[in-house]
Amino acid sequence: MSTRIVVDPITRIEGHLRIEADIENGKIKDAYSSGTMVRLLEEILKGRDPLDAWAYVGRVCGVCTSIHSLASVRCVEDALGIVVPPNAELVRNIMNAALYMHDHVVHFYHLHAMDWVDVVNALKADPKKTSELAQSISHWPKSSPGYFSDLQKRITKFVESGQLGIFSNGYWGHPAYKLPAEVNLIGLAHYLEALEWQKEMVKVQTIFGGKNPHPNYLVGGIACAISTDDISGLNAERLAYVGQLMNDGKKFIEQVYIPDLMAIASFYKDWGAIGGGLGNYMAYGDFPTNGYRDVASYKFPQGVILNKDISKVMDVDMRKDDEIQEFIDNSWYEYKGSGGLHPWKGESKIKYTGPKPPFENLDTTQKYSYLKTPRWKGNAVEVGPLARVLVGYARGREDFKAVVDKALTDLNVPVTALFSTLGRTAARGLESVLVAQWGLEFYDQLIENIKKGDTRMAESKMRDSSNWPDKALGVGHAEAPRGALAHWINIEDEKIANYQLVVPTTWNASPRDAKDRYRLMKQLSGIHQSPTPNSRLKFSERYIHSTPAWPVLYTCMMKKENTLTASAYWANNL
Repeated sequence: MSTRIVVDPITRIEGHLRIEADIENGKIKDAYSSGTMVRLLEEILKGRDPLDAWAYVGRVCGVCTSIHSLASVRCVEDALGIVVPPNAELVRNIMNAALYMHDHVVHFYHLHAMDWVDVVNALKADPKKTSELAQSISHWPKSSPGYFSDLQKRITKFVESGQLGIFSNGYWGHPAYKLPAEVNLIGLAHYLEALEWQKEMVKVQTIFGGKNPHPNYLVGGIACAISTDDISGLNAERLAYVGQLMNDGKKFIEQVYIPDLMAIASFYKDWGAIGGGLGNYMAYGDFPTNGYRDVASYKFPQGVILNKDISKVMDVDMRKDDEIQEFIDNSWYEYKGSGGLHPWKGESKIKYTGPKPPFENLDTTQKYSYLKTPRWKGNAVEVGPLARVLVGYARGREDFKAVVDKALTDLNVPVTALFSTLGRTAARGLESVLVAQWGLEFYDQLIENIKKGDTRMAESKMRDSSNWPDKALGVGHAEAPRGALAHWINIEDEKIANYQLVVPTTWNASPRDAKDRYRLMKQLSGIHQSPTPNSRLKFSERYIHSTPAWPVLYTCMMKKENTLTASAYWANNL
């Protein structure tokens, strides 16, 4: 006889996601994810000006801010045949690189680190030994014994007050924690430092986009003008500040994030064999260096890997009817016909058939989610950092091979360890190193262009709707930090006739399809529960560590979706 446990809402994500798990003989027999909120931006956009779509879809998410606006302007530009100037492409790449750097650091420290780092145990650390350890793995200046001693005193006072705030109800002392006290203290120190650092990194978005979150974009280019001497424009001072922010971000990633990631990973190497997922991976590619349409020029290469076979990478064509399709067999929608629909033919008509709130459980034998179920050629695929790193590695890209091989060598783990919770967590850090390097390359190219007298930032001719065709189809894709993102648009008579988004979390946390084929939650099957000394039932460390590694963000899939961090509730409140 099985028992069903419900977690609603899942914490440490933005949005509304519900998990129901069936427990039998101390193991998770089956699990289901349900999107419980809907906004229908697709319907809101119908009949509106395509040039304005970016402003609406940018509000899909405040965490991966700007990436939906980028995908939107790309899809309109694709439909109308607009080619943006090189400087606009470079600025978009710089903004995207800054987003990645910010997002991955915040995910590691503020959404996931506390599943590995024991805050209370850090109080037992020897500040002198902590300093010696910190200086042995990094040149980061904040590493003196006095620095760690002062931090420890502050945290001790905080803990003794009993007002733990975000650290309350923690599972501190759980045997799943393996780090020495000194490593815990380093991790806690950098958790707090990252809070300060992240508010600086977002200034790149503000300088180029006017504000953050939801910076301004422009169909045809970028919404800022280069004027090196004008105080109100993108002048030399602001450009220099962008360079400083990008350099500081690269330094933080290389001297704080990566050393911490590798230090923590060295104590959890057994996680190189846990949490492998289904073994199918897809990346659309991003960071174009020769225009959006030249996929071969992308820094992040495009491709699909099936069954963990990195000897073969298949191409993706987002225009073909039979490649990317969305199904609704277990979703609260209805289609005019049957089967899956390519997004250009997509429909978003709600038909809720679930229980009337408040309710105890969903009937998972019937439709149970507002998420649709996307498939690539009928295959469920994982998207996100691990998919991007694997595709880059499998494509033979030297920059990817260098960072991956070094990490595998330093940890003394085989390449198969990539297909795991450890690999998924490490992938964020490894691609952060690459993106930080690329961001400075883009910045240097932008400065060089300006020095040569090229200050073009937008192509305005096709913004005049009298130049548009009567009908046009476009697709704009991007690699959001959490995975492959694409927007499809159908323009008729100068207005949006149809608009569809397929976002990373719909790939990673969708409900089952008609054939009961894989979805992310199915991977929880077989994971054990374990009673804790206080007799509250908590999930084992396998659930605690594996689930947050998945790249899921529910507001993105609400669109009408760092990391499905169910662990905060499962581990803290059961």
